[in-house]
Amino acid sequence: MLDTCEQLTDTQLDAVFPGTHGSIRVTLKHMLGAEENYAASSMGSFPTTPPLLEDEGASRSFAELRERARSTSSAMIAFTEQVTPEQLQVIQLLFEGIYRAPLLVTVIQFIDHGIDHRSQICTTLTQLSIQPPSLDVWAYNEAALKCG
Repeated sequence: MLDTCEQLTDTQLDAVFPGTHGSIRVTLKHMLGAEENYAASSMGSFPTTPPLLEDEGASRSFAELRERARSTSSAMIAFTEQVTPEQLQVIQLLFEGIYRAPLLVTVIQFIDHGIDHRSQICTTLTQLSIQPPSLDVWAYNEAALKCG
């Protein structure tokens, strides 16, 4: 997704279409920032600093977004490989203590939230007459196999 979006013009990155969160630029930062927050809620600390959502006004390069996404994803993969079923049932207080949910819900939200916004970015790309990248689990697996 980031490779495709990196090739876009500023006008394309800032285009907004109905049914989406906002522009591609805004949606990427929101999505990746939320992933950092979900990871921090799951693991107890941020995988990157400062968190993207706490630094909304800052402009980010695609290289930085890519590195932050890799860091967050790697941290969450490592976390999910070692977390126990019992730990996934521990209730967390989220959103400054106003929402209660088991850790499992936060881990699932990490995945689901990203799927939703990646789909919205694909909608924007399609509206711009740009073929969106394949983002299904099969494509992820193929890319993972190539990386070893």
